[in-house]
Amino acid sequence: MESGSVGPVDVGRPPERLTRRLLRDETLLVLGLSLGASGVSALISFIGSVTRPGGLKDQAATLNASAAPGRPWLDLAWQLFGIASSLVPVALVAHLLLREGRSLRTLGFDRTRPWTDLGRGALVAAVIGSTGIAFYLAARGLGFNLTVVPEALPDVWWKYPVLVLSALQNAVLEEVIVVGYLLRRLGQLGWTPGTALVASAVLRGSYHLYQGVGGFLGNMVMGVVFVWLYRRWGRVGPLVVAHSLLDIGAFVGYALLAGKVGWLPTA
Repeated sequence: MESGSVGPVDVGRPPERLTRRLLRDETLLVLGLSLGASGVSALISFIGSVTRPGGLKDQAATLNASAAPGRPWLDLAWQLFGIASSLVPVALVAHLLLREGRSLRTLGFDRTRPWTDLGRGALVAAVIGSTGIAFYLAARGLGFNLTVVPEALPDVWWKYPVLVLSALQNAVLEEVIVVGYLLRRLGQLGWTPGTALVASAVLRGSYHLYQGVGGFLGNMVMGVVFVWLYRRWGRVGPLVVAHSLLDIGAFVGYALLAGKVGWLPTA
């Protein structure tokens, strides 16, 4: 050893063994930084809504709101920052998978089957989209749901691109973490397939609770369907496509139709 050296450098250390405790703590941290925290936030928001005077349908839950009214360039910067920062947990999941010698391809999030993923996703979106709208309108009419306002952005040139990017971000974040990553980790922790399905579906419903009981139940059912499809196909790719199309339809459709058709509730 040379003078002043503190010891040999270990350049060949093998990866740390993924113990149950490590996997459990990792999963809790990922959820705590992402959709688990969103679930707690949605619960607090829901409690605030049900304890406020008036019915739920007389209150509004706004998505994609302006972050800097009257300052479009600053608003755009905030919108893009919010979209990018929301995807950091997905990058973390990719990093954690690399640690065990895997990648997002393990979850079926890659470009190996683009046309199959697109076709399957479009079919799922068509089925869920039509039933989802009917369920939302019924739940709101019965007083179980807030009026959901999918977008309240200013009428500027970047409005629709930002709405599309927001939809893609939602789809990637939710399907990679709530379906692919969570089911993998729960399986490694010894959870039964049925219990893992319930956990994933309840989590999906929980972070939509800010919309009301209808938002919770509707998304929980969607969660069950998505887990079943993921296990059947072994890929989150079609689910990301389906979710993207659903959100693009909701965000852009609302922007185009709000105030122009009688059946679409507005705040």
